[in-house]
Amino acid sequence: MTPDEYCQERTAQSGSSFTASFRFLPPERRRAITAFYAFCREVDDVVDETPDRTQAAAQLAWWREEVERIASGHPEHPVGQALQPVCRQFSLPKGHLLEIINGMEMDLKQCRYADFEELRLYCYRVASVVGLVAAEIFGMQDPQRTRQYALDLGMAFQLTNIIRDVGEDAQRGRIYLPLNELEQFGVSTDDLLAGRASEAFIALMRFQVDRAEGYYTKALSELPAIDRKAQRPGLVMAAVYHAVLKKIQQENFRVLDQRVSLSSLHKLWLAWKTWVTA
Repeated sequence: MTPDEYCQERTAQSGSSFTASFRFLPPERRRAITAFYAFCREVDDVVDETPDRTQAAAQLAWWREEVERIASGHPEHPVGQALQPVCRQFSLPKGHLLEIINGMEMDLKQCRYADFEELRLYCYRVASVVGLVAAEIFGMQDPQRTRQYALDLGMAFQLTNIIRDVGEDAQRGRIYLPLNELEQFGVSTDDLLAGRASEAFIALMRFQVDRAEGYYTKALSELPAIDRKAQRPGLVMAAVYHAVLKKIQQENFRVLDQRVSLSSLHKLWLAWKTWVTA
């Protein structure tokens, strides 16, 4: 199995809706984004699938070393070997890859966030930087505006993830909703850990959705027309994630006892519609 084949298999196994936009890309960019996505999956799974935190931290430390090997041209892992020419071709800074690892490491050290400023750093590392790298791979002619679009769209995506996964995260002892906002709306951490919904919880979630909506609006307004076609994969993801956010609202924020999702057919329809109209 070649490094590219490994990345393709790794990406296919994820079942993520993010991959729905890959199939529309030219082969060169599709290989690049697939290698990068496989990297993100590898480091994310270190945290999610390694119960021992010491062992997980050691694995993340190994991936930091692998990023250095990618930069020097001597990676060891199949993902690193696939990613090395991508980093060279698209001038991807190793700092971006290291920042993503830093974000994953936060999940080993922190399961509560005092306020949105703390949460913003986490979202920046695990999502905005991912969006920034993806935007570089997709291509841009107006770097300043398109990079800002990518950063804000990554925030919107991660806030959507947090809203959608409140119940699942609580079952793992993680609460990403800012603690000062829980207090503001009269919702306790015990309420979340026990899966207790209430009018106060719905008000809290409506507040979270409004913030996410603000980032979608801001990001889409920042994307310059000259880069819309190149950035269509990100716009496809925006359509899918935004639809998830809308469905959460339609189902009255039932995120404590279920995971709101879209059907594969619905996601494919959104992908096609967005691609042909962008």
